[in-house]
Amino acid sequence: MGTSTLMALGTRAMTASYAQLQTTGNNIANANTPGYSRQQAQLVTAGGQYTGAGFFGRGVDVSTVTRSYDRFLTNQATASASLSAADQARLGQLTQLEKAFALGESGIGHAAGQLLNAFVDVANNPQDASSRHVALARARELSSRFQAAGDQLAALQTGATQDVRAGVEAVNALAQQVAVINRQISAANGTGHAPNDLLDRRDQLVAQISEKINVTSVSAADGSVGLFIGGGQSLVLGSTANTLKAMPDVYDPAKLQLAMREGGTDRIVPQDALSGGSLAGMLRFQNEDLTSARNLLGQLAVAISAAVNEQQSLGLDLGTPSRAGSPIFAVGSPRVLQASSNSGNASLGLTVADGALVQASDYELRFDGSRYALTRLSDGEAMPGSPYTPSQLAAGVTFDGVTLQLGASGALAGDRFLLQPVSDAALNMKTVLSDPSAIAAASPVAATAAVGNTGTASVASARVVDSGAFVPGLTANITFDDTLAAPDNYRFELRDAANTVVGSGTGEWTAGQPIRLNGFELMLDGVPSHDDTVSVVPTTAVAGNNGNALAFVDLAGVGFVGAQMQGGTLVPGRSVTDAYASAVAEIGVRVQSADTAAGISAAAASNAETARANKSGVNLDEEAAKLIQYQQSYQAAAKMLQVAQSVFDTLLQQMG
Repeated sequence: MGTSTLMALGTRAMTASYAQLQTTGNNIANANTPGYSRQQAQLVTAGGQYTGAGFFGRGVDVSTVTRSYDRFLTNQATASASLSAADQARLGQLTQLEKAFALGESGIGHAAGQLLNAFVDVANNPQDASSRHVALARARELSSRFQAAGDQLAALQTGATQDVRAGVEAVNALAQQVAVINRQISAANGTGHAPNDLLDRRDQLVAQISEKINVTSVSAADGSVGLFIGGGQSLVLGSTANTLKAMPDVYDPAKLQLAMREGGTDRIVPQDALSGGSLAGMLRFQNEDLTSARNLLGQLAVAISAAVNEQQSLGLDLGTPSRAGSPIFAVGSPRVLQASSNSGNASLGLTVADGALVQASDYELRFDGSRYALTRLSDGEAMPGSPYTPSQLAAGVTFDGVTLQLGASGALAGDRFLLQPVSDAALNMKTVLSDPSAIAAASPVAATAAVGNTGTASVASARVVDSGAFVPGLTANITFDDTLAAPDNYRFELRDAANTVVGSGTGEWTAGQPIRLNGFELMLDGVPSHDDTVSVVPTTAVAGNNGNALAFVDLAGVGFVGAQMQGGTLVPGRSVTDAYASAVAEIGVRVQSADTAAGISAAAASNAETARANKSGVNLDEEAAKLIQYQQSYQAAAKMLQVAQSVFDTLLQQMG
């Protein structure tokens, strides 16, 4: 065994120590590089050489350079970061949405209250032009606040659309890079050594994609990975990247949905199949939170405009001659949107029948070839009587305060329609009454108690409550009669302008309850005695009558928002201020829930990343210790070469 063996041992030792020094130096240099995984030179013994005295080692070889990598921890960190990105994206949008539902004096609820309170001054002095101007100003303020809130929601939709498009472009660019790196890794795979930097770069790209849209990665035998989203659509397969697309919603072109372009075909990616990524958060905000907020706002706009306009129609204005009041407000019309996949040509009309019964929801109508199934999307409930036959829809079907009617019956099996009764109501709300004298403050009827009455009853109010049943020009004479069979305690006669009796009958009066005849409502204070009479006559002094103005004031306490029919019984809704407070609370709950979810997912993502970094990250203290260790190894190997050289020189001297 010559000195060459000793020199070979030293050379190999120096090479191994140098490789370790180089790897450690690279770790230190990339300690702050995002996505870098700690690398380590792997050493193996060179094997022994047999001699008569046994096997003598031949030193060490550098087999390869590996990276510290745990597939489970990496996937866990990527998935948790994806979920956190979705929660953060939704929270950011909800925070902006909350601003559309202002509180205090800047809120819609306050403006609605101010409008109804303005009629107190009108009632106190119906002829006063200034109080009428104030009432109209309050009406314009209310409609402008609805418009402003609607504009904010529309701006949020536009922003969400832009963000989704930008996110899709980013995903496609990253997917192309993954496909290129897949090809490079596959080419390097034949060398028998892992291209660590390429693997790190690919992992980083996959993590960046997951921040936009959650992906599932599947490793292939050639070292490449396939990336799949949604229900299994491939985003990247080997060295090929498919294209993610932002497409118009099947119903509403203003909204977006995701689709994967594969083999020349666009395959829709359902929102429910997206479990993470900012795109999932944006789509959830668009399809759930923003839709709900728009419907809540629209329900308020429809309900208050319908209630005010109806009350306005029940009174008389100051015109010459005096006429029934014309509408004060106008709102956006209900919409019927056809699915882009429809094959038929059916036409549908949607109108508001009763603003008090309108709900804050969209509806979906599906045709199976023979019947139309109608579902309320806010809670998934089928509408009463659904499914409907074409003849039923042609005659008109009323549900939740709206009427749906089929026009041209050309639907084919599978056709779908989205019904939006209130979606655009707030955005397009406006005050259409401009003349203060057109405010209908007077009631069409006036009531007086006979001078000779002996009871304590006096007239509290007389107003028209049902324009459909009211016949103008009739006089109602009501006489209280204790001799009538219970429960009736009064009799009445209706006479026309010629004093001809056109109707008569009996009825029951209960203290605190109104008497309703001929579409009007009479309220009494006190208790009438036998033979006491009250006459309800057409109003002649319109300028001094405040009956309908008082009815406007009373609207503040009426539950005309979100009423429901249950088993044929009307369940009152909320007053306008309570309904707005409820809407604000619902948006607030969504924000708080999203904030909590974002906090939890962010903590989970941080913990997962910490676990991954502990496995793959660079610890500078540890690397510094290794640097000293490998430096000493290198110096020892150099000493070995020095010794070998000395031995070789001694041999030469002896032989010389």
